[in-house]
Amino acid sequence: QVQLVESGGGSVQAGGSLRLNCAASGGTFSSLTVSWFRQAPGKEREFVVVIRSRWSGSNTYYTESVKGRFTISRDNAKNTVYLQLNSLKPEDTAVYYCAASGSSPIGYSRAGAYEYWGQGTQVTVSS
Repeated sequence: QVQLVESGGGSVQAGGSLRLNCAASGGTFSSLTVSWFRQAPGKEREFVVVIRSRWSGSNTYYTESVKGRFTISRDNAKNTVYLQLNSLKPEDTAVYYCAASGSSPIGYSRAGAYEYWGQGTQVTVSS
């Protein structure tokens, strides 16, 4: 079984930056498709970004609202995926979750496509 642990969340002012980390154990990390989702209080869980496995070229796809501000990357040697958050806005406030799949799901923006989930890390952005 794959286990995921997120870290790096915190509180920042609008325009600030944070770097989130998703550390994985178990399985072959380089073969995983890894995504970030977020959920604000009282709202539905929202897809943020996905990075494919190295076998799929580590291609990335971002939701429109974060393009140009967030950057996902992976370090297969460290079994870690990073999410760099820049130019943060109050509407980015949410619990951010790391999710992974051992396959290469076509429906990568659906939460149901992922069999492994982390516990989440809080990101709070004040105006």
